[in-house]
Amino acid sequence: MQARSTLARSALAAFVGVALAVLFLGAGARAAAPNANAVSYALHDDPETLLLDAREAGRGLMFSHMRIPVRPGPFTFVYPEWIPGEHGPTGPLDNIAQMRVSANGAPIAWHRDQVDMYAFHVDVPPGVTHIDVEFSVLLNADGAMATKSIAIVNWNRDLFYQADTASKDVFVKVSLLLPDGWSYGTALPGAVQQGNRVDFDVAALNLLIDSPLDMGAYARHIVLWSGEGTEQVLDAFADHPQDLDFPAHLVDAYKNMTPEAFALYGSRHWNVYHSLLTLSSEIRPEGIEHHQSSDNRAPEDFMTNPLWQLSGGDLLTHEFSHSWNGKYRRPFDLWQPNFQIPEHTELLWVYEGMNQYLGDLLSFRMGIREPSKYPEYLASIYAAMDTESGRATTPLIDLTTGAPYYFEARGDWGSLRRGAGDFYVEGELVWLDADTIIRERSGGRRSLDDFLHLYSAPALTGPITKTYTRDEIEHLLADVQPYDWHAFFDRYVYSVSADPPNDDLARAGWRLAYNDQPNEFTAARERLRHSIDETYGIGFSTDDKGKIVNVRQGSAAWNAGLGPNMTILAVGGQDYSSDALEYGIRAAVHATGSIAFVIEQSGWVNTYRVDYHDGLRFPHLERIPGTSDMLAEIMSAHRGR
Repeated sequence: MQARSTLARSALAAFVGVALAVLFLGAGARAAAPNANAVSYALHDDPETLLLDAREAGRGLMFSHMRIPVRPGPFTFVYPEWIPGEHGPTGPLDNIAQMRVSANGAPIAWHRDQVDMYAFHVDVPPGVTHIDVEFSVLLNADGAMATKSIAIVNWNRDLFYQADTASKDVFVKVSLLLPDGWSYGTALPGAVQQGNRVDFDVAALNLLIDSPLDMGAYARHIVLWSGEGTEQVLDAFADHPQDLDFPAHLVDAYKNMTPEAFALYGSRHWNVYHSLLTLSSEIRPEGIEHHQSSDNRAPEDFMTNPLWQLSGGDLLTHEFSHSWNGKYRRPFDLWQPNFQIPEHTELLWVYEGMNQYLGDLLSFRMGIREPSKYPEYLASIYAAMDTESGRATTPLIDLTTGAPYYFEARGDWGSLRRGAGDFYVEGELVWLDADTIIRERSGGRRSLDDFLHLYSAPALTGPITKTYTRDEIEHLLADVQPYDWHAFFDRYVYSVSADPPNDDLARAGWRLAYNDQPNEFTAARERLRHSIDETYGIGFSTDDKGKIVNVRQGSAAWNAGLGPNMTILAVGGQDYSSDALEYGIRAAVHATGSIAFVIEQSGWVNTYRVDYHDGLRFPHLERIPGTSDMLAEIMSAHRGR
């Protein structure tokens, strides 16, 4: 990228001051008693120290050794609770075991706060200037973070800091002991390795927690892009070495990630970037954004099975895009001065909803997915949102405002409740609609890319944060293309909307249609998840054993009384299988009777009759004759233009 301008040192300093001039919003809302003897961290000549002994990570254990500056008297230290990127109070207290506090070798009693359970109190003896806090880190207590060959280090899980301090004013000196023969990847600066010990530069707490580290026995470190004195690196770690044998054409596609992001945003706000990737079927898939890195977790064959790249090829691109949208530009009330103050998540329809569109867009522009396949992908997500029953009562704004709850929501009938995933997926439809409005009204001269250049200006800074409001988003859009953007978002985000945005389909030269041919993206997800999806026809989805996962409200299956956790034993007189189900549905098109399903539930077996005759139905987009193909232009490569 050729930066549009280089900020002068004085201008950058002024900009940083504006970006970080955010008051303690809601401070004390859930805090323990103020730290009367808090130690000033204005200078970092006496930082906290953390030695993380990860030599037993392969069996799910690490050992944290901390030294925290204190003053004599009552003192409170806290465990990070509200974790950026996770959008909720997800700090895993159940990771902590065998905690001990001491000073000068003598034990000190500690107790947990009775209201704020993330806060711990001690009485510091006279003459003591530091306390030592040691504890065991249970890596797999709340879901696997480590296997025999891989471990993920999220520093917020491994440390404490004194209460009532701003994370940018707390400094930590970190050292790490690696298992023998393991390598690591991280954006944390200043690494010096001797043997299996790695020492890092002193870092502000907010930078440290924003710089996760992956490590493992089998690793591959690929420079995806270099230039301007920096680089983007893919640090991949696998349970099995063969899963690191990435096809050359796929690596070439990933090397387009940074050039396409530069073309999209016209800026850079990181000094170095590491895309961290663990490949393991024991670790739950996840993607968590950070300013100069991302924590990506995927199945073991994610980079070697083409179906995963088709279905989930936006994993790394989505998190990379967050460096601009989410980390550099952030909702004003999502940014908080430390990790104990609740985040306000209303504007996640920009932070995550727009980013879902941009992450997918990058994956197609880069060539990870074929740009010509985007209409098929769009059909799959549009149909999913259009048939989400909960949309009749629950607007997107409730999902974003309630995101800390919705991210943790589990159980049956999720389509009636809706969930956090909806503001990602429907967010893509909202922002695609905005993009097509700009393109149509400007006669193709402008697009959402122009908005993003304004949104992410100036062209070059370090990893700093600049907050925004809804009003600013709407004004920036209007600067690109005059339109009633406030009413637009009121309609699709802040109000119940009977359907997702759909004008964009016709505006882009396409229309939704259903036929009996499987949607390519839905079919890929079925194969990867070992499931059967007949949502848009008879009205249910199952796993490969016939257990019903969901039933669409108002469908024939719903009307017949089918529900989640019922298991289909037979269909049309045949033992249940995908072939038997498909045959039964096709045969019913020309039959007058209903389809008989033998169902087991809670030890009882009953026959349910489903009156359905419309055959197999899968969503696709088809071209509108005589119109231009706007989607082809949106998804085509933009690098080098």
